[in-house]
Amino acid sequence: MNITLREYKREDFIVLQNIIRETWHYDDLSSPKTAQRLAGVFLSSCLTNYTYSRVALDNGKPVGIILLNNKAKHKCPLGLKFQQIRAIISLYLSKEGRKVSKIFESVSDIDKKLLNECDIEYPAELALFAVKPSYRGKGIGKQLFQSALDYMKEQKLNTFYLFTDTSCNYEFYEHQGMIRKGEKKQTLNVNGQSAKMNFFIYDYLI
Repeated sequence: MNITLREYKREDFIVLQNIIRETWHYDDLSSPKTAQRLAGVFLSSCLTNYTYSRVALDNGKPVGIILLNNKAKHKCPLGLKFQQIRAIISLYLSKEGRKVSKIFESVSDIDKKLLNECDIEYPAELALFAVKPSYRGKGIGKQLFQSALDYMKEQKLNTFYLFTDTSCNYEFYEHQGMIRKGEKKQTLNVNGQSAKMNFFIYDYLI
C-alpha cells in the first residue's frame, strides 16, 4: 500500500461518491439507483462548502477524503453549485428519492439545532471526512485529520466543529482529542421501520 495525499480533483467524484454510499450504508435506505443519487447529493453539497481538501490515494486511486471550510475565505465556484443543483434534481425526479430526502432534511434540522445550542461562532467546519471501509485501521484517517490540523495552524484558526452520528465511527474523533459539545436523540423512519440514532456536534481547540 502506497498512500499519498493531494487536493481534490473533479475526476475523483465517482469513486468518492461510491465510498460515501458504502460508508453511510445508503443501500439500506433505498434502491441502488437512489442510493447512488443520495451519495451524489451529499458529496456535491459538501463540495460547495470547503476551502481545503485532501484526497488519500492508494497507488493513484482515491480511498478517502477530508474537506475543511475556513469560513472567512470560502467562495463556492459556480460549477460546484450547478453540480449540486443537478444532483438534487436527479434525486427528486423519483418518488423514492423525494421520500428518502426527507430523512436528510430532518438530519440537517438537527445539525442546525446542535450548532445553535453551542452558541459559538466557529471560524471553521470539517465538512466531510470519509475513508473507504476496507482501508480503515491503516492510519489513513489519522493522516487526513493531521493534514487538516496543519492547514488550520497555517491559517491561524484556533477551533473548528463537525457533525457526526451513531451511524459513523464517531469514537475516532474522541481519540483525536475532539470534544463532544452537544447530542440529540432522534427516531427516523427508514423503509417503514423506526431507527433510533444519536446525533453529535464535536469541536477541537488548537
